[in-house]
Amino acid sequence: MNVTDLNGVKVMVIDDSNTIRRSAEIFLGQSGCQVILAGDGFDAMAKIADHHPDIIFCDIMMPRLDGYQTCTLIKKNPRFRSTPVIMLSSKDGLFDRARGRMVGSDEYLTKPFTKESLLNTVRKHALHRGAI
Repeated sequence: MNVTDLNGVKVMVIDDSNTIRRSAEIFLGQSGCQVILAGDGFDAMAKIADHHPDIIFCDIMMPRLDGYQTCTLIKKNPRFRSTPVIMLSSKDGLFDRARGRMVGSDEYLTKPFTKESLLNTVRKHALHRGAI
């Protein structure tokens, strides 16, 4: 696959870590994705309504509205229910994965993620949704 094989795919990254947001933005941007960043769940909810992302990466541990709460809100909205939500966490525990599934997440990615794991996840879900 070439560098811009994800051209035009809208990817939202919700994370309170500026470093994680910047890394994801660089990796995704280099592949042609349109990247929307949010610092927490509240910020994300407004941006999701405005931008209609094709795929959403959501950190679990965030202030105000955590990743589980954010994912629940996204999945309860009929307009965004089918949008894939990938949970991001530095913890690779069975409990976190199970809880993510319970709130409707589609996948679980452990931080720090590699460029390859991030792009492969986007590819898989974007192809599934017909975004690419």
